[in-house]
Amino acid sequence: MTENSKVMFERAKQVIPGGVNSPVRAFKSVGGNPLFIEKADGSKIYDIDGNSYIDYVCSWGPMILGHNKKEIREAVISAASNGLSFGAPTELEVVLAEKMMEYVPNLELVRMVNSGTEAVMSALRLARGFTGKNKIIKFEGCYHGHTDSMLVRAGSGILTMGESDSSGVTDTVANDTLVAVYNDLDSVSQLLDKYEVAAIIVEPVAANMGVVVPADGFLKGLRDLCDKHNALLIFDEVITGFRLLRGGAQAFYNVRADLVTFGKIIGGGMPVGAYGGRREIMACIAPLGSVYQAGTLSGNPIAMTAGITQLNLLVDDGVYQHINHLAMCLEKGLNDIIKRNQIDAITTRVGSLLCMFFGISSANNYREVKAADTERYGKYFRGMLECGIYLAPSQFEAMFVSYSHTENDIAKTLECAEKVLIEMRKEG
Repeated sequence: MTENSKVMFERAKQVIPGGVNSPVRAFKSVGGNPLFIEKADGSKIYDIDGNSYIDYVCSWGPMILGHNKKEIREAVISAASNGLSFGAPTELEVVLAEKMMEYVPNLELVRMVNSGTEAVMSALRLARGFTGKNKIIKFEGCYHGHTDSMLVRAGSGILTMGESDSSGVTDTVANDTLVAVYNDLDSVSQLLDKYEVAAIIVEPVAANMGVVVPADGFLKGLRDLCDKHNALLIFDEVITGFRLLRGGAQAFYNVRADLVTFGKIIGGGMPVGAYGGRREIMACIAPLGSVYQAGTLSGNPIAMTAGITQLNLLVDDGVYQHINHLAMCLEKGLNDIIKRNQIDAITTRVGSLLCMFFGISSANNYREVKAADTERYGKYFRGMLECGIYLAPSQFEAMFVSYSHTENDIAKTLECAEKVLIEMRKEG
């Protein structure tokens, strides 16, 4: 850890719980103390000591074009000259909603909010209001923000009620959330047969337990089960939206959802979120319907400007070709290193999302990835950080490749990875 970051972390702990404003930033699962970042540009971030790192966190995904993109920066500066917040409608929020509806299948109405968590919370309330049913099915290991009803894990068995993962979540709230096994349609079917379910919510690619790829037919199977049991299918595309393709996972996997949630990628990294879907469902939201949801900062003009500019740039198919190609090269390079040096690890990838797990041979659901060797990942993380590569400070997060990453970035990353992995093998 650099000296100034160390001093700043001690200072931060005096005024911020744990010294951080989001738990994963504390580096607790990888050891050491967090870097404090001063600036970012392209594929690089720079800490307050002036050290640079090739960044594969990308603000947890939204920097798909890279950091500090000139067009977005200039558009935001221009918009700020007109004021920062109005608490009233603007043309900008209409334009962004229109662009989202143009690109994303089955998006007939859109409501802007301020975060992915808020989008999920609102979509779940809407699903309950539309269906008149209370139960929600989520999947073990999938993360949908810190709203109370989503902070649950599986109990003693698939058919048990949810058990809270966090203090402060009441049993009453947790009991309305049922937990199934990702990539296991039978576990979903059993729950649907036993309970009246309003909706199934799923990360189409489970990117909050590393990167767990949906099995062939899994997402389509969820669609069929929802149709059979009159439940809604909610795709949480806070990570996959506009990253896998402009149309997100619905377009990538050719499976339609009834509601979709989005996060900060639609604002170029600004604090923003949205949810949308079929008109008949979205029409239940106030002021059209009886499902209440509001937000003073929703549709903020600065965030809308950043989002419009980013989506305009994502019209270029070359963006997706570039990031997917580089991610494929990174995956292949890591696999070659693993095989050549007999490292007990595997990689998973979808599009420009990828992950490396230590100590397991397959990653199909949370129970499998939970067996990964997090201590070894911590050693790998610290070694890569010393080499100038910034990875997610958790085994159970994705790597993100951006349009600003280069072939030289990939080559340096692979060179560092082999060096670190060989050293780890020598240490045992």
